[in-house]
Amino acid sequence: MLQSVLVKLPLLRQAARKNVLNIDEISRLIVDVPDFPEPGVVFKDITPLLAHPVGFAATVEQLAERIAASGAEELLAIESRGFIFGAAAATRLGLPLHLVRKPGKLPRRTIGVDYDLEYGSDRVEIHDGVLTAGKSYAIVDDVIATGGTAAATAQLVRDQGGDTAGCFVVIELAFLNGHKRLNGCRVDSLITF
Repeated sequence: MLQSVLVKLPLLRQAARKNVLNIDEISRLIVDVPDFPEPGVVFKDITPLLAHPVGFAATVEQLAERIAASGAEELLAIESRGFIFGAAAATRLGLPLHLVRKPGKLPRRTIGVDYDLEYGSDRVEIHDGVLTAGKSYAIVDDVIATGGTAAATAQLVRDQGGDTAGCFVVIELAFLNGHKRLNGCRVDSLITF
């Protein structure tokens, strides 16, 4: 794994000197980790991307451009890696950011939506009163896989009368068909596997 990143470094350094990376160069910063978190799963590790200042900046810039084009008025970042990209994009755009978390993680009164997993269920929550009817919200996360968390977040927005401008992610694992769970909320991914 580390060796594959080291092989890519000369190309990335060359792009860094230009102070810009394109999508192909950004995707080279994402490392496959086989059999994590369980056998048969190939985990897409974004930590090398986060450790590359030019790559991270290029990723945030491209997400921010897409969010701006959507007309979103506020951002919702999904726990936990979505916080990284959501906070950076919100800062870049000068837009409010709200956190979508698992139960028991937010300090004030919350509202939430339960959703089904392959084996069981889960829940996402947001502080009560931060979603406004008629406003447009961009949902931000690092990866969309099976789509459960993003779909629940979109449902949370709709339940409060808001509109979803889209689900903006760095990576979409298209073979898992997570976009089909989003009930009309479009997925805008920088990289698709």
